Amino acid sequence: QVQLVESGGGLVQAGDSLRLSCAASGRTFSMYYMGWFRQAPGKEREFVAAISRSGISTRYSDSVKDRFTISRDNAKNTVYLQMTSLKSEDTAVYYCAANLVSLTAATLPDYWGQGTQVTVSS
Repeated sequence: QVQLVESGGGLVQAGDSLRLSCAASGRTFSMYYMGWFRQAPGKEREFVAAISRSGISTRYSDSVKDRFTISRDNAKNTVYLQMTSLKSEDTAVYYCAANLVSLTAATLPDYWGQGTQVTVSS
């Protein structure tokens, strides 16, 4: 059982940076692959980034590669998404996710957070 709570969303201007955090409850955080998905109004859920249990391996969607960085701190039961050079098309609700196996664009994660809104103005 894992509970996920996202924070750090807000309203920013294009080109700005923002860091999202996802705090996880439970004693088995390090057993989970962690990731971020996002969903814009009227669109399907979109894979953003994922990170392995150790934090060594990461994966990004083409739309955010070279702009976003996912990281984790297992001692703090927290995963982060550092977003830079934000664009208006990054506007979405961002969801934290946890999975016992690797996360990909096709994954339906075992656990979801409730999401945090990121709005990027032009």
